[in-house]
Amino acid sequence: MPYGEIKGLLTDIGTEELAHFEMISAILYQLTRDLTIDEIKESGFDTYFVDHTTGIYPIAASGAPLTAAYFQSKGDVITDIHEDMAAEQKARTTYDNILRLADDPDVRDPIKFLRAREIVHFQRFGEALRIAQDNLNSKNFYACNPAFDRNCGKR
Repeated sequence: MPYGEIKGLLTDIGTEELAHFEMISAILYQLTRDLTIDEIKESGFDTYFVDHTTGIYPIAASGAPLTAAYFQSKGDVITDIHEDMAAEQKARTTYDNILRLADDPDVRDPIKFLRAREIVHFQRFGEALRIAQDNLNSKNFYACNPAFDRNCGKR
């Protein structure tokens, strides 16, 4: 990230996102730690239990484990910030879906908090996008890139 203001923002949001993992993991652990074997089987949690007992292993509801493939990066400031904004909206939607399914206030309250933070992150990435756009050379912003077109800006 070539802009110091955005570097700090990325560090702040990245640190908070790791805390989100911790919060979700704590919720999952609290929900599963006292399950009986019968409850584990009845809930469909048995395949997970075989591999992980009630330990926390980051996995999507679809069964796909967390992987670095989820982290999209092109090395282009504008592209990457747009991807970050999209990721925040996807997280918000996931939390919306959890809220549609959950009725336990001990689950709903922290999920509502996390949802609100995703909205703040989206807004902060929007600020970062404005900073990046304001600092880009106008000849190098979408229309042409002198690295690929020697006539860029001479037309």
